[in-house]
Amino acid sequence: MEYLIYCDESEKNGDLFTNFYGGALVRSVDYHEVVDALEQYKTDNHLTSEMKWTKVTAQYVDKYKGLMDVFFDLVQADKIKMRVMFQQKERSEPRLRNLTREQRDDSYFLLYYQFFKHAFGLAYSNPSRDPVYLKIFFDQIPDTREKAQRFKDYIYRLQFQRTFLESNLKIRTEDIIEATSHDHVILQCADIVTGAMWFRLNKLHLVKPEGSRFRAKRTKAKSDLYDHINRRLREIRPHFNIGVTTGTNSYADRWEQPYRHWLFVPNET
Repeated sequence: MEYLIYCDESEKNGDLFTNFYGGALVRSVDYHEVVDALEQYKTDNHLTSEMKWTKVTAQYVDKYKGLMDVFFDLVQADKIKMRVMFQQKERSEPRLRNLTREQRDDSYFLLYYQFFKHAFGLAYSNPSRDPVYLKIFFDQIPDTREKAQRFKDYIYRLQFQRTFLESNLKIRTEDIIEATSHDHVILQCADIVTGAMWFRLNKLHLVKPEGSRFRAKRTKAKSDLYDHINRRLREIRPHFNIGVTTGTNSYADRWEQPYRHWLFVPNET
């Protein structure tokens, strides 16, 4: 068994919420069904280029909604697990003053590491104790080759930590991959969902061009797409609150729940 995990970072900056990380996990037994369904939708709708949040327009918003319907059908069927992590600016910025310069410089990787280690509840994912291999696709890492490799080394060494050992989770060096999202439709969907949450939590749906009484067409299209995604979320969990950590009844829910948000606060893990 393999878990294929696709990870993407969204906008670092935001007036209210920052440091967004998103990821989608698919079991190897479901992989072909998931990719075939998403790629078939793109083919049927003549969508040959990469789909991502920054490319949403009024002209294409309905096709983005359709892709999200296919994606969330698969989430509801527990074929995909989706996770989004972020920080609240007013809570995170004061803590930055307590960090060393090196820690501030490495904050992107430190947060990414926490996201991967904890967001999916991997420690609770393998009660059978048969080996499960993690195949990890990180969207292209926007830093030096040396820093990217150091980050991958930390990810590789997770398998030697107690919780990963107890769950018999394995990571091979060749399975830590920097991916181009154009080639991975699951990564594209994770980008759209994560971008939508960044957009709404930072109240960008209310923005109007200077001197105008009305929102721009693209802003309205993105707001419309977010509303569609939120309706699908509420089918999974009524009254879903996007700005807080998703509640659980047990630690196992961190794995079992098909869709979760994590408002990250240092020392919370």
